[in-house]
Amino acid sequence: MSDLSTESGIPAVPNRPSVLSLAIKEKASLFAAYMPFLRNGGIFVPTNKNYRLGEEIYLILTLLDDPAKYPVAGKVAWITPPGAGNNKSQGIGVHFPDDESGTRIRLRIEEALGAAIRSNRATHTI
Repeated sequence: MSDLSTESGIPAVPNRPSVLSLAIKEKASLFAAYMPFLRNGGIFVPTNKNYRLGEEIYLILTLLDDPAKYPVAGKVAWITPPGAGNNKSQGIGVHFPDDESGTRIRLRIEEALGAAIRSNRATHTI
């Protein structure tokens, strides 16, 4: 039997990445969600679903008034569990990939945030 079979012998479907969608409409929300401390950048996605660190995520991101949808195939690099302190929202941080799509979205976010990226205001993660 192959690794992709169930006990009944019926072929199992390989795990596919979860698909999430996130639309960020305001600059303050983008600042709170962006994770510049990750090597390739990342974004916090509020969700009640449980994920594991390293789990693959396919994210469709919409930023501010930009009509473009940015597809990102990233990995879970941060988890804020339910009931976390400091009124932090439950969710995950998706680490952008080390490829053209990850670089494109990281640069787009940093361009949108401008000088605000260096602010010491609290975010969803730190």
